[in-house]
Amino acid sequence: MPAFDPAQTVSDVLHTATAMLSRNSDSPRLDAELLLQHVTGLSRTQFHAAPERPIPTQAAWSFQQLVKRRMHGEPIAYIRGHQEFWSLLFEVSPAVLIPRPETELVVERALQHLDGDEERRLLDLGTGSGAIALAIASERAKARITAIDVSPEALALATRNAARLQASNVCFLHGSWYGALRNDKTRFDVIASNPPYIATDDPDLHPLVRRYEPTTALIPGPSGLEAIKQIVAGAARHLKSGGWLVLEHGWKQSADVRDLLVRSGFVHVRSHADLAGHERVTEGQLILSNIPPPARDPS
Repeated sequence: MPAFDPAQTVSDVLHTATAMLSRNSDSPRLDAELLLQHVTGLSRTQFHAAPERPIPTQAAWSFQQLVKRRMHGEPIAYIRGHQEFWSLLFEVSPAVLIPRPETELVVERALQHLDGDEERRLLDLGTGSGAIALAIASERAKARITAIDVSPEALALATRNAARLQASNVCFLHGSWYGALRNDKTRFDVIASNPPYIATDDPDLHPLVRRYEPTTALIPGPSGLEAIKQIVAGAARHLKSGGWLVLEHGWKQSADVRDLLVRSGFVHVRSHADLAGHERVTEGQLILSNIPPPARDPS
């Protein structure tokens, strides 16, 4: 394996790291620059402007250790400890999924159903790092947001993100889906969620995602629809009449999710495509007078 000479420059170490990562990454140069940025505190613009800048010995050694981790497939976001989402910086760790661009579509759709001039209530189920809840909070100062997760580690991380982003309109609760609301009669204008939706034997799940990201946040059961079914079935007890349910799901699941919503009494059911053209978010509006209340809370 190539080693970094302590006397090397920015250009030298980036060239070596790019070669080391080329077999394991789809973007080896970008990965190398992001890791060097993390170690040195310099920006990528500074790298390009001064490629002959010398790299201190300790920084070169630390950089090589991070490159080795990346060579083994560890995600850049976990190595650096943060990920950008909705132009906000979120702390992340292996306790939570890494926020992804397609999840911004959940934020976009939820914002469409939240009037910025009035106090509205939103429930974020399976909040993880808090990405959905805190992105919406940054856009809707009058919204009152409740974010739930079953993982204490995820909630601790989401709470830190809220404090750093100075989001005072988000309340975090511990529990499984609606279970944290058993004694709460609040009804919400919007329920949003990026739940686990990958089937146990899904061949499309990248082995490195399966290896590094939390299984409970990825795989709910054999079909991949188990969590979505729970969320849909319990929505009538927690949505206001006229409220919206906004769900992220797998790129092959839109028809199944639309069917679940329609059979549960939702109207205006529709799916929305991500930037790659895949239907990744489905939403529906619930008119409570159209359906009988559920016999029990499935959570």
